[in-house]
Amino acid sequence: MTAFEQVAGLSLGSVEHGLVLNCIDVHKRFGEVEAVRGVSFQIAEGETYGLLGPNGAGKTTTISMVCGLLEPDSGEVFVAGKRLTSRSVEEKAAIGYVPQELAIYPDLSARENLQFFARLYGLRPDDVRARVDEVLKVVGLADRASEQTRSFSGGMQRRLNIGIGLLHRPRLLILDEPTVGVDPQSRNAILESVEKLSSEGMAVLYTTHYMEEAERLCDRIGIVDLGELKAEGTRAELVALVGEHDRVSLEGTGDLGAAAKASLRMPEVRAASVQDGGIELIVDHARSVLPELLRTSADAGAAVGSVEVIEPDLEAVFLHLTGKALRD
Repeated sequence: MTAFEQVAGLSLGSVEHGLVLNCIDVHKRFGEVEAVRGVSFQIAEGETYGLLGPNGAGKTTTISMVCGLLEPDSGEVFVAGKRLTSRSVEEKAAIGYVPQELAIYPDLSARENLQFFARLYGLRPDDVRARVDEVLKVVGLADRASEQTRSFSGGMQRRLNIGIGLLHRPRLLILDEPTVGVDPQSRNAILESVEKLSSEGMAVLYTTHYMEEAERLCDRIGIVDLGELKAEGTRAELVALVGEHDRVSLEGTGDLGAAAKASLRMPEVRAASVQDGGIELIVDHARSVLPELLRTSADAGAAVGSVEVIEPDLEAVFLHLTGKALRD
């Protein structure tokens, strides 16, 4: 079993209960281009799954198959236990899809937009008003409900876009780059809304170009490149998969060379060297062993004045697996 299979096995085994989405070995080719090559992943109730990949990686094609907009050449997609095809109706009703492009009418108010889409979703007339009011509160637009959306900021329009996807109470919410080009206040409001929806049991598939969003929101993350799922897991699992370690910088005076040499006797310290008036170390679980590391340095004759711990992040993992930055 490969390292990836071990990580994937750990993750997938934990989401069998309450499975909402099961994407199994889907392939899609456009002429000579194989856009998706055997992608598989699952999402459970109350879980936010991040799908990350550079431009052209196959994310959009994968999402289109998950939504039933495209038929896979091979493989299967199950939503809430039922097989999804491009001709499915009931299964698609379990999905709320929020595309990157805005899908709202600028001449209508926020409330009128929601009422219009509620009718398209087939909500009963008696339920529409109450549900529209609920959604306006969720996306933070209740106080602007009567204004034409052409006057809204880009962030407010995106929040309304998300609200449209929530109207029919989907089991699975798919958000494709929902914070691109929005102001910081709206961005934070969107992230808070996603966190709340997930805590209430909704399954969320989230794509983003912002690594900090993935780290904040996603319980598990799949990294896609060249049409393949390169790795999958929690943040900690992905970091462990590529062997990333914490970096520690100790600035100080005294016998720094002796302190670096002494620190190497600690099993958690992988490397240590003196650089520019300080000690640079590669350490496993740095925060838990930091007190012992400081004691060891002091006993060796070094006086530490400042400490910086840099933990590995998803950006480093992504670069390691794909050879590209996320925004490439």
